[in-house]
Amino acid sequence: MRYALRSVLALTLLALAPAAQAACFADYKAKQDDPLRLQYGVAEIRGDCDIETAEAELDSRLSAAGWQLLQVMGVFDESGLAERQESAGEFYLRY
Repeated sequence: MRYALRSVLALTLLALAPAAQAACFADYKAKQDDPLRLQYGVAEIRGDCDIETAEAELDSRLSAAGWQLLQVMGVFDESGLAERQESAGEFYLRY
């Protein structure tokens, strides 16, 4: 009986672990030169939900597409997505 209870408890904790980690997003500014183009965008962050992680992830994603990250403005959860969607336009969750 104790073994069955431990097994159920362990499986329950494993099932809840991914749900406990909330989604993380960052809004940022980036640029391209010659000709100068600026963008404001929103991206999902897969690592820790902090500005340093967001900078590292976005720098590599954006540079692969020819953009230079200028600034990560902040990190937030999914409750902040709707208010930023219109401003980000084509760069909403693109990178």
